[in-house]
Amino acid sequence: MNAFTDRALLNGYPEMPGFKEPTTSKEAAAKIASTLSLRQQEVVDALRADELAGGTGLTPDETAVKVGRSLLAVRPRFVELGKHKGLIEKTGERRSNDSGLDATVWRLRK
Repeated sequence: MNAFTDRALLNGYPEMPGFKEPTTSKEAAAKIASTLSLRQQEVVDALRADELAGGTGLTPDETAVKVGRSLLAVRPRFVELGKHKGLIEKTGERRSNDSGLDATVWRLRK
């Protein structure tokens, strides 16, 4: 573990939003804390809907569009749900996003 991981776990991450420094980052985390589980559920629901429709998974960018949220509100949920909660996983596929860069495609964990 590193200092960020230790601090994040002490602050309840991933059940509470993480932050990297004690001013603006911490303030932003506090502001979204009450909606974190809802935002995580929106990502899970979008991935489930994609799966039920025969899709191949979604990138964070695609998910943000589907749930009508800012990419900045959605992208961190993938780390929380994947790396820390084990509910979603990378498919191994990458797709180009609006910036022209490749993004990881995620799905519900099998």
